[in-house]
Amino acid sequence: MLSELEWAVVGLSLKVSLAAVLLTLPVAYGLAWLLARRRFPGIIVLDALVHLPLVVPPVVTGWLLLVLFGRNGAIGAWLESALGITLVFNWTGAALAAAVMALPLMVRAMRLSIEAVDRRFVEAARSLGAGRWRAFATITLPLSLPGIAAGATLGFARSLGEFGATITFASNIAGQTRTLPLAIYSGLQVPGAEEQVARLAVISILLSLAALLVSEWLVRRSAGRRAHVL
Repeated sequence: MLSELEWAVVGLSLKVSLAAVLLTLPVAYGLAWLLARRRFPGIIVLDALVHLPLVVPPVVTGWLLLVLFGRNGAIGAWLESALGITLVFNWTGAALAAAVMALPLMVRAMRLSIEAVDRRFVEAARSLGAGRWRAFATITLPLSLPGIAAGATLGFARSLGEFGATITFASNIAGQTRTLPLAIYSGLQVPGAEEQVARLAVISILLSLAALLVSEWLVRRSAGRRAHVL
């Protein structure tokens, strides 16, 4: 059985991960559509920037977030003075860090789904008088929905496991930014907390495994539907 404090950690982790996915979803889909459907100078650079969080140390990503969104950062200072929003040392900062780390995985899943949509369907709709936005809303978006769902689920799983960028940018504050990975790390520093660490680790594994299984199921279902249509 989990203690009240441990349930609070699980609840905060779910809250941060859901917020991260919701924050990232429209941005990820827009980038995925741009990379899948458009060719322009600098697309390779954009693709590299999108996937940069996958290859640089998460601590570096957290430091960059601190530089940009910290209280003295170019964006963070404006958010605090104009809107009264403070991201550092807050659960919203943890959600932002998780969103940035989840973005590449979400973009990749959505991009593959968009690329799988046959352009002939869109061209047929356009030839029948549908405008660009209507063709997108009635053809591309519905056919890529499984990829969107798979990307969101994969991003949720990645957000649950985020550690380096979160602890660098949002710190490790109990009840504020201490998500499951940070709580496990904190427990490892305390003698006699092995049982608590084990319980939190099991919860973390089960949640991540469930998200990955759902993502894989959605990908396979999407592939089956495309094969049936073709």
